Amino acid sequence: MTSMKADPTSAHEAVAGVRDVAQAVAAPLTRAAIFMVATIKPATENRATIRSFCGDLAALVRAVDFRDIEAGLSCVVGFGSEAWDRLFGMPRPANLHPFREVRAGERHAVSTPGDLLFHIRAKRMDLCFEMATQIMARIGDAISQVDEVQGFRYFDDRDLIGFVDGTENPRGDAIAEAVFIGEEDAAFAGGSYVIVQKYLHDVAGWNALSTEAQERIIGRTKLSDIELDDSVKPTSAHNALTTIVEDGKEIKILRDNMPFGRAGAGEFGTYFIGYSRSPRTIEQMLENMFVGRPPGNYDRLLDFSRAVTGSLFFVPTATFLEDVTDEPAVIAAPAAVAPAVELSPSVSRKNDGSLGIGSLKGDFSHE
Repeated sequence: MTSMKADPTSAHEAVAGVRDVAQAVAAPLTRAAIFMVATIKPATENRATIRSFCGDLAALVRAVDFRDIEAGLSCVVGFGSEAWDRLFGMPRPANLHPFREVRAGERHAVSTPGDLLFHIRAKRMDLCFEMATQIMARIGDAISQVDEVQGFRYFDDRDLIGFVDGTENPRGDAIAEAVFIGEEDAAFAGGSYVIVQKYLHDVAGWNALSTEAQERIIGRTKLSDIELDDSVKPTSAHNALTTIVEDGKEIKILRDNMPFGRAGAGEFGTYFIGYSRSPRTIEQMLENMFVGRPPGNYDRLLDFSRAVTGSLFFVPTATFLEDVTDEPAVIAAPAAVAPAVELSPSVSRKNDGSLGIGSLKGDFSHE
């Protein structure tokens, strides 16, 4: 499998000629990652600490990266809706809001706290760990850790349920169209939205299924990673429900999911992370998965996997971060928390979209 490297700067500039430098959203896949989600403590000085740190993040990445410049270290930082209002105020990204939970029967895409997301990637876990350590040394007193997950690549880019993960990521110029905001929100062109969810798997229950039954749930062959023909693939297959189509065109997102786990504790999971130019794409995917398309025709993978976290963040450009000053922000009115999406007999779906946890991870290299 060859890896197709994406230049995040050139990809971003492809959107309406924007010149701001994007964060490393489109960085190549790596063998290791750390996902850190935190909330900001209430005191005013903590807000000042985070604002001051924004402009220093790039230099911190360069310092750690210099220890092994071939290891591809990168760090993306995102901000939750309430954190944006506290830190930066107005203007605010047009589609930034708290994560919208989805509930249908026993299936529940939960919403959990999150002001800050750090997505740290490298070929070596020690570099990821060092980067996380340096971040905490700078801002640890100003934040409360919500979750920290160390992810790893598993054999030939498979998840812990045995299927290749990340096959359908966009490639080349399509990355920019999928990931970077354009003229639809010109003040934040080059930024992205990112949704993260931590899924835990019932591996014993999954492994009790036949390979054929697993393939019908996922919608791909397990060994060769070939998509099942529509004549045999159920409409409830994972990759069917995680394909979003609008006006005859598939709307892509960029995933960089990672397996994680603790074998001794019986914990086996997938950390879903999806970048997009609008959160609506992933939100539609989640509704398709948890509620169903049509309602009731839900993703059977959820019989064996449950979401235990869920947060939405905005990823501003690196240029925005470097321009942050210590001046107080003009505080914005808090964004309204949307009600959970509930399964209702009256719900009728016309959108043929599907959700991109689909190949549970992001990869430029699979076909």
